[in-house]
Amino acid sequence: MDDIPLGSLYFALLILIVLSGFFSSSETSLMAINRYRLKHLANGGHRGARLAQKLLTKPDRLIGLILLGNNMVNILAASIATVIAIRQFGDAGIWVSTLVMTVVVLIFAEVAPKTVAALHPEKIAFPASYVLVILLKVLNPVVWLVNSFANFLLKPFGVKTNVEALERLNREELRTLVKEGGQISNEHQRMLVNILDLEHASIDDVMVPRGEIVGVDLDDDWSDILNQLTQTVYTRLPVYHESIDNVVGLLHIRTIISKLSLGGLEFEDLKRSVRRPYFVPEGTSLTKQLLEFQGKQSRMGLVVDEYGDIQGLVTLDDILEEIVGEYTAEGRGRSRTMRRLDDGNYLVDGSTSIRSINRQFGWSLPFDEAHTLGGLLIEEMEVIPEGKCSIEIGSHIMTIVDIRDNVIHKVLIKPSRGQHD
Repeated sequence: MDDIPLGSLYFALLILIVLSGFFSSSETSLMAINRYRLKHLANGGHRGARLAQKLLTKPDRLIGLILLGNNMVNILAASIATVIAIRQFGDAGIWVSTLVMTVVVLIFAEVAPKTVAALHPEKIAFPASYVLVILLKVLNPVVWLVNSFANFLLKPFGVKTNVEALERLNREELRTLVKEGGQISNEHQRMLVNILDLEHASIDDVMVPRGEIVGVDLDDDWSDILNQLTQTVYTRLPVYHESIDNVVGLLHIRTIISKLSLGGLEFEDLKRSVRRPYFVPEGTSLTKQLLEFQGKQSRMGLVVDEYGDIQGLVTLDDILEEIVGEYTAEGRGRSRTMRRLDDGNYLVDGSTSIRSINRQFGWSLPFDEAHTLGGLLIEEMEVIPEGKCSIEIGSHIMTIVDIRDNVIHKVLIKPSRGQHD
């Protein structure tokens, strides 16, 4: 290289440093790019995204290409820098070139390009993909040889180079992804997270308890039945004889509304409109029950235990409200079971599900064993209280203010100081 002018060597050195920065930024940007946004852009016809996605299907080959190119230009740049330094400083130029090139490569070919690429991966990755695809075609034999040897060394350690394993998400990872999605509104985030949480809840958490089931007793006076059907806010009602244990079926008000409004509804008309009851095993997950409702084209089921005894009633609306919040007349009626008082405390019905309380107020009351507030209090006290009493659960002080026939009807809850408005 003694015959090559110093100006040409400096120019070649500059080009090599730029190429080194290109390879470094390309590697960082392609590794940092959001794979799901990349797939979305690729499906939308973005050519740069499609090329980047194609390169990332085989990350071992992509990394092999980038490292091959990066090492080639860095070694060549170091050689040229050594030649320049020796011609200018003699034998001491070896040390000068080593120190100078270390600083130059570190700043201009590594740190700066990789920082920019990490902050703006799409702006670097998409244009770089055009160049890398061409280089891969040219250097494919060399890259294949290097990768084959590297994969051979990794095989005994069980390292897989298939990108599909990297793109799979479990439920908790997807939950985190949804919650951190800055482009998604808070309302949509909440609904998506609620969908993922359905698997962790069962119908026991959302059902109407047995004691609160509103139905039609066929043994009542016909005038009382008509009055009940006229004033009810529910669209579906269980029908039974004397007790819910003797259930006959389920009644949809729509099937009798025309005759009811005209005053021509007869007892036999009512009986003919009753549909066969649909029973649901207790403990069924909300996700499974949602699919069951869809498959059977039903909207209401009676929850039974292992002995066939009715424990409660669950509707499709109850499950959907776990996702979108209360939206039906029935739901608005139940929401009145939780009221915030002027002093910042809460008056809650003992039959209110703990899951509903946690969701409504953002609390973390335990519901592993008991599903209602009254059940939780009895579980914590380990005895059925005989009158008004207080207990502290977590950071909340709960006072039973109404108990009748061993059933807790009203509870005054004083939340922790940090949870007062």
